[in-house]
Amino acid sequence: MKKLLAAFFLFLSVCLWGGGEASAQLNKPYFFYKGRELIVEGNYREAIEMLNLLLRTETKEYEGYFLRGVAKYNLDDLLGAEADFTSAIAVNPVYTMAYQYRAITRSRMGNYNDALKDYQYAVELRPNMPAAYYSRGVTYFLSQQFEKAVEDFSRYLRSTPADVNALTNRGTCYLYLKDTTKAYADFNRAVEINPYEADGYVRRGLLEVAQNKNEEGIRDLTEALSIDSTQSVAYFYRAYAYVNEQQPIRALADFDRAIAYDSTNSVTYFNRAILRSQIGDYNRAIEDYDRVAAYNPGNVLVFYNRASVKIQVGDYRGAIADYTRAIELYPDFANAYLYRSQLKAALRDFRGAESDRRIAEQKIEAYRKKLSDSTFTSFADTSRQFDKLLSFDADFGNNELRSMRGDVRRDVRLMPVFRISFIRQDTAVVYNPRNYRNARLDGYLAELAATATGKSSERAGYRFDLTGMATTASVVPEDSVAEWDAANGAPVSWQDNYLKGVTQTLLRQYASALSYYRRAARVAEDNPLVYLNRGAAQAEMIEFIASLEGNNVMQQISIHTDDPATKLLQTQSRRTYDYSEAIADTRRAAELMPELPQVYYNLGNMLCLSGDLPGAFEQYTMAIERFPYFAEAYYNRGLVQIFMQDTQKGCLDLSKAGELGLEEAYEVLKRYCIKSR
Repeated sequence: MKKLLAAFFLFLSVCLWGGGEASAQLNKPYFFYKGRELIVEGNYREAIEMLNLLLRTETKEYEGYFLRGVAKYNLDDLLGAEADFTSAIAVNPVYTMAYQYRAITRSRMGNYNDALKDYQYAVELRPNMPAAYYSRGVTYFLSQQFEKAVEDFSRYLRSTPADVNALTNRGTCYLYLKDTTKAYADFNRAVEINPYEADGYVRRGLLEVAQNKNEEGIRDLTEALSIDSTQSVAYFYRAYAYVNEQQPIRALADFDRAIAYDSTNSVTYFNRAILRSQIGDYNRAIEDYDRVAAYNPGNVLVFYNRASVKIQVGDYRGAIADYTRAIELYPDFANAYLYRSQLKAALRDFRGAESDRRIAEQKIEAYRKKLSDSTFTSFADTSRQFDKLLSFDADFGNNELRSMRGDVRRDVRLMPVFRISFIRQDTAVVYNPRNYRNARLDGYLAELAATATGKSSERAGYRFDLTGMATTASVVPEDSVAEWDAANGAPVSWQDNYLKGVTQTLLRQYASALSYYRRAARVAEDNPLVYLNRGAAQAEMIEFIASLEGNNVMQQISIHTDDPATKLLQTQSRRTYDYSEAIADTRRAAELMPELPQVYYNLGNMLCLSGDLPGAFEQYTMAIERFPYFAEAYYNRGLVQIFMQDTQKGCLDLSKAGELGLEEAYEVLKRYCIKSR
């Protein structure tokens, strides 16, 4: 339907602006007519063949290029469409529609800068053409320039005040600008103008639920579903509101319907599991947790919650296995130790129970004494329950590039931050241009190696280097790390404290690691490596917090029905987490060692996960400028650009990452970049 609408709009536009003079050699009006007719019918390939016949002899027929560009666009050949619109402009530099349609194409390709330039040309040529302002508003929205998007949607609405799509889109922009009053007014107006369109009710309903106006939200979402019963997000949030209103049976029914229309959304299963466990339907709650665990095996909360349900059905050994898995994923999780201790005692494993109890008490005390941030100290509260319902777009898994519901999905992750660690000594030294070398860095590493001499480092065959966390974890066995750590004894110098911090981080004992890094910083306050590792440890710790929290209501933006770029594009409004201390430490490392590319790379990751995508892009660029062989920086910068809809440039960065030896880049290229072309 979207293509037919676009084609019909095109048909009208060509009737108004098209035509051309007849040629003695070729019946041009016939080819134009057939080309338009085939596009309206959706026969795009045949339309291209017909227009090819025209353009082989009539190379100056700009309207022929324009028509063929629209046909290619509807076949998702965006590069071909862009080329044809460019050819039309080359022949007729004042052809307004070609500028507008090329802008739409470039916007969908993620080339926002050039798209906005084209819109500017179109507006200058025809300042009274409302559709150009609408389309440009969408592009401003996608490039996160919300104030400008509001201006363009408002300008469009002055000439077309009854357009509900423009109203809902402007309302969504207002939400991103934190102006819920104006957003609500726009959603209200959209519903008043067209009470038979579901989208206005959905938008208003989601906003009401987010504001805890549950009765109003239920009413609007129910109305939306009476118009369009296939909207899974409406079922999901109506269930969310029913839970808030203490109506669990109705909530369960809506979760069931949401799953029927969207059977792969882990958060729906997770919420249904929580609700089923709350009403005593334990076996089916476990079934839901099983499904989520299969989809998201790295999420600690799934195993922690499933363990509590298994206790209810008497499966103590299964519950112990789940608490053990939760502890493996996050060893500082004091509550998991406490509950596992109780279960071990019930099974008469008193030694194991006592060990778990002591570990839990130590971790709780560490949280209370050493972490000032209330986000972290909340984990010292043994009464805290982690059974809060999550929103539809909640984040599952650690270290993911958030808000990826468009071209990149949740199973695509950022490459991890870098830190100084110790890894197994290579048996053969082979030059690799991806291994960054720096004389000053080598000096610090030599100091660490000298301190480690005689403390089992050489015996175990380890060396110190600057490496990504994923690499370190996969190379060094945990028992070897623990053995090496125990051999180090009581730390005195900055090197001793630093080495303790390194081992504690590898063991994922973050509270302890931060304590040692703080001691190292007091002894050597101008050492960049101390701040580098402390920032990295804090960032990794925060990722656990992120997996336990819900997020705000999902917002969408729809494309105008007169616009050929009618694919639904989604973006989410999420809670961001406090990386300020990690960022401050990493910036300090950059001040002390500005030549080190990894500090800018780490900053890029932290800014990205804080929601500052332009800032992340800038930091990744600085890392690449200092080390052109930095594959991980190209990879992460590519993902950030794809999220910001600058898809073509993002794919070029991913291609470079693959060229530099990062195999993961090719999987992303194959799945998301080839399709976009």
